[in-house]
Amino acid sequence: MTALSADHHPDQQFARQWAEARSGAFDAAFARRFEEHFPVLHGLFRRIYGERADGREALAEVVDLAAQSWQDRPAPLKRHDEHRAERPDWFESAQMLGGVCYVDRYAGSLAALHEHIGYFQELGLTYLHLMPLFRSPEGNNDGGYAVSSYREVDPQLGTMAELADLAAALREAGISLVVDFIFNHTSSEHEWAQKAVAGEPGYEDFYLIFEDRTLPDAYERTTREIFPDDHPGSFVQLPDGRWIWSTFYHFQWDLNYANPAVFRAMAGEMLFLANQGVEVLRMDAVAFIWKRLGTACESLPEAHLLLQAFNEVLRMAAPSLLFKSEAIVHPDEVIQYISPGECQISYNPLQMALTWEALATRDASLLQQALERRHALPAGTAWVNYVRSHDDIGWTFADEDAAELGIDGFAHRRFLNDFYVGRHPGSFARGAAFQENPRTGDARVAGTTASLAGIEKADAGGEDRVVLAHALAMSTGGMPLLYLGDEVAQLNDYYYRNRPGEAGDSRWVNRPHRPAESYQVRRDERTVAGRVFTRLTHLLQVRRETPEFAGNELIGFHEPHRSVLGFQRPGGAGVQARGGVTRVLVLANVGDDPVHVDAVTLSGFEVLAEDLIGGGTRDLREGLELPAHGIRWLRVSERVTTPA
Repeated sequence: MTALSADHHPDQQFARQWAEARSGAFDAAFARRFEEHFPVLHGLFRRIYGERADGREALAEVVDLAAQSWQDRPAPLKRHDEHRAERPDWFESAQMLGGVCYVDRYAGSLAALHEHIGYFQELGLTYLHLMPLFRSPEGNNDGGYAVSSYREVDPQLGTMAELADLAAALREAGISLVVDFIFNHTSSEHEWAQKAVAGEPGYEDFYLIFEDRTLPDAYERTTREIFPDDHPGSFVQLPDGRWIWSTFYHFQWDLNYANPAVFRAMAGEMLFLANQGVEVLRMDAVAFIWKRLGTACESLPEAHLLLQAFNEVLRMAAPSLLFKSEAIVHPDEVIQYISPGECQISYNPLQMALTWEALATRDASLLQQALERRHALPAGTAWVNYVRSHDDIGWTFADEDAAELGIDGFAHRRFLNDFYVGRHPGSFARGAAFQENPRTGDARVAGTTASLAGIEKADAGGEDRVVLAHALAMSTGGMPLLYLGDEVAQLNDYYYRNRPGEAGDSRWVNRPHRPAESYQVRRDERTVAGRVFTRLTHLLQVRRETPEFAGNELIGFHEPHRSVLGFQRPGGAGVQARGGVTRVLVLANVGDDPVHVDAVTLSGFEVLAEDLIGGGTRDLREGLELPAHGIRWLRVSERVTTPA
């Protein structure tokens, strides 16, 4: 047994004695991982929970849970763990492509989703995120993010056994199953919530409940209001007069991670899902999970310690499972969640938002700045680059970055909101405002890619913008993510207003049902669906064949035109050509007019470049034409100068 520490602190002695007593009961594989990860987990527990006796007890119970979970882990998943261990960087491959959908809206049920696996393979998916599918309240349930049980599938979708069967079928097809792990809160109907409100022993502190407004008022002096349309502040009142922390909707109650019993309970839910074949957990609302009076209660140090501790638990019992960060916060905070020991992959909300910003302004400057300044990641991690999601677009750029370019952040956000909901003169977009706050002027925007890009309005540049936005997600580094249906140019669904459970949440406008008619004509280039599908699938095929697109590394490339975004992708080891290592030069024109990139700008490269999208070669001595909303992927080699 590895010594945990040279000191003789009582808590260390407890941990050592307990670990030595347990280790003999573990099988060899678990024992090896226990030796490696338990000391780290124990140290994290001490940092989070100090010397609390219930912290020590929870730690012991967590490891027992992990050992039992490993014992119960199906043999195919253990073999998958071994396979992943041989290729720990599997998610950084240029072959990766993610897809996301709602089970009911795309297929109807988990069983019916099997019928679409062939199409997913045709598209090249290697990662499939199924939107929240666990049991949740009837009616408005925040799109499933008010979870009432982590172990029961919504009966309208199927059963947990059917989810495990689907996971196995997807894995056989080379597709990793991703599900949401609603991390910050449960629904008010969850068993834990009901027991907490009733004061049942062991559950009193699972949530943050206060007898009067004294502490809620104190906390709300520094917390921000997330859903003002639903309730003011961060708390809602219970029928008995008490107040409970509810950051989001009034039926979503925040868990109290300061109670180590909550850690133990949530670790059990993660381990259970891992053994159903889930390969990635999307850690929802990670920034909010720890509270401290006098702070914004967002992105506090303990939030990171908790994620690290949960990682250590999973490394023991489900070593191939990954965490994906969902932190829609300041860019400096987003990056803090990304590391091999915390969240191995993360949404890239800044690139998503600034892609739309660039298309609205016809100016790539903010996006160029972000790619050069905020794109780098630690080794062993990757971005998940998305054009849009099930949620809304929040303009998460840093005000200080914008100010360097002479942009007032507040005014610019107001402009972008007006532009994308069609209020600004000349706007091509048809989006919907979400959670407009008249007091603060804050708002976000919802809409499908096609509707936001101009296809719904029949704008001449709409199809090109859809392709351009996806091409950037495919080429900046990391894993591109498609909202399924966008590849056939699905439009907004305005019928949500007629559905009682959805009418009050405008985000349902960008959660349409699978557009069956568009899929039927996806090979017909006389249709919008056919043209968009053909162009996007061509880009995906090119990406799969381009090793330079692996990994995250990105090198800036400046072009004088403000509408042109430029960067280079060296990939891993690169590709040897003409005695040098090649790169892919990406040039994108977000403007409405063609641009000529002159030969001087391109003079650092050998004169002939391979046109990966269009085919053939281009002579860079002639410069390069970029059409409006155009994209070029050019394989280039640095010019070799011969000494005089």
